[in-house]
Amino acid sequence: MRIEDTEVIVKITREVLTLFKVTNELSIENDLTNGIVSTKLEINGKLFNESDRINPNEREGAEIHRLVKRNLYTIFVRELGKEPAPYGIMHGVRPTKILHRWIRSMNGNFTERELIERLKDDYLVSEDKAKLLTEVAVRQIPILQNSTPKTVSIYVGIPFCVTRCLYCSFPSNVLPNEKKIAEFMNVLTKDIAAAESEVERYGFKVQSIYIGGGTPTSIPDTFFDQMLERVCKAFYHEDVVEFTVECGRPDTITLEKITAMREHNVTRVSVNPQSMQQRTLDRIGRRHTPEDIVRAFGDLRTGSDWQINMDLILGLPGESVEDVRYSVKRVLSLKPDDVTVHALALKRGSRLQMNLDDEVNTLSDFNLPSDDTVREMAKITDKLIREAGYEPYYLYRQGYMSGQIENIGYCRNGAIGVYNVQIMDERQTILGIGGAATTKVVDFKHNCLQSSFNAKDLITYIRDIDYYIDKRSALLNKIYNGE
Repeated sequence: MRIEDTEVIVKITREVLTLFKVTNELSIENDLTNGIVSTKLEINGKLFNESDRINPNEREGAEIHRLVKRNLYTIFVRELGKEPAPYGIMHGVRPTKILHRWIRSMNGNFTERELIERLKDDYLVSEDKAKLLTEVAVRQIPILQNSTPKTVSIYVGIPFCVTRCLYCSFPSNVLPNEKKIAEFMNVLTKDIAAAESEVERYGFKVQSIYIGGGTPTSIPDTFFDQMLERVCKAFYHEDVVEFTVECGRPDTITLEKITAMREHNVTRVSVNPQSMQQRTLDRIGRRHTPEDIVRAFGDLRTGSDWQINMDLILGLPGESVEDVRYSVKRVLSLKPDDVTVHALALKRGSRLQMNLDDEVNTLSDFNLPSDDTVREMAKITDKLIREAGYEPYYLYRQGYMSGQIENIGYCRNGAIGVYNVQIMDERQTILGIGGAATTKVVDFKHNCLQSSFNAKDLITYIRDIDYYIDKRSALLNKIYNGE
C-alpha cells in the first residue's frame, strides 16, 4: 500500500533534504506492506531502496513518519555519502520528551545505556548526543515527578526591547512611549486578574512564575515595579518554588529594578551577554559593553541571594573559536548559577534572515562560522563549563541551527531552573499572560497538549484583550471540566 504524500510526509521529507542541502531533481515513493515501511529514492537516474519494520509497541502513524524519515536519511548517508548529522533524524524542538515517554512506559525500570542505544537505533543519534540527551533527561526526572494535574506555572510576556538584535525573531516591540506602555499595563492588569480567577476557580497550585519577553526590564522603573507588584499579589504564595525575571540586557538593569525584584520575592534573574566581544555586540545590535555586563552582574549579585543565569550564543557573525573561549571564561569568572548556551538559528522574521532573503546578501556577507566551527565551539564550551562544576539540565533544538547542535542549559548543583524543565517537557499546564504569550493546557485524560495564543502584535493584543481572555478561559473549561 502506497503511503500518501500527506502534509507531514512532505514536511519530514523536506527536513532531510534541507539537512543535506539537496536541490537535485528526485522522486520519492513510500510504501507500507505487512508492517514494513519501504522508501524508494530515484536521483540522477539511479534508484535506491531502504526499508524497516514498525515497532508494534508504538503508535503506527508516528512509526510510519519516523521510518519514512529514517529510510531517506539512511539512503543519503549510506548510499550517497552524506555526512551523518549529530542528532540523526531527531529534529523536534524537545527531544528529551521522547526519552521521558520511554521512561514512563518502562515504569522507571531502565538503564541509561538502554536509552542511549535506542536513540542511536531509532533516531540515528550519535553516541555523544545520545549520552547528552540521556544525561539531561535523567537529571530532570525529580522535577517532573513533583507535579500533578493541578500544578501549574505562570508565564507573563512583556513584549518590549530597547533595540532588535540582528538574529532575533521574537515578537517583541522596540520600546514605545510611556503613553503606550501605560495602555499596555492597564490591559496586562486585566489579563492578570482574569488568570488569577482561573487559578482560584480550578484550585491550581502555582509552582513557578516566569516573566519574559522581550526584555521585561526595558520598561521604565515605575511600570516595572507596578508589574511585579500585580503579578506577585495575584500568583505568589509561600509554596512557589521559583519566581524568574528575564533581565536580559545589562543596560536595562537599574538599582531601582533590583530593589523591586527583591521586594516582590523574585528568586531567579538573568543578565545575558551573548558574547563578551565588543565588536560582536556592536555587530548584532546590542547597546552595551562587556564592562556593562560585569557591572550589572555585580549589582544583581549584591542585590539579593537569587540565582543568576547568563546566556551565550555560538555562531555569531565574525566570531572565532578563540572568541568563544574568551567569552566563556569571562562569564565563568563571574560565577553565575546557570549558563545557557545557544547555537545561532537563522529564524524567519529576524533581520539576519530577511537580509539573506533579499537576493543581494549571502551568508558569506555576514561572516558566519561554518557548522564544523560551531561544533568545535560547542565542544570547547561544554568542556570549560563542566570543568567549572556545572551540569547540563535542560536542552532544546530549533530549525536552521548552526552546527545542527542544540541549545543547552548548565547549572551548578541545586540551581536547576524548574520552569525551564517544565516548559520543555510539556507535562504541566502553563497559563500565558501578556503580549505574545501562549497558554498550554495539558489534557491528561487524552495525553495531549492544547494551546491558546495571545496576539503577537501589540495593537491587536491591547484592542482584543477580552477575546484572548475568553479563549484561555474556554480552553481551561474544556480540559478541566470536560466541556
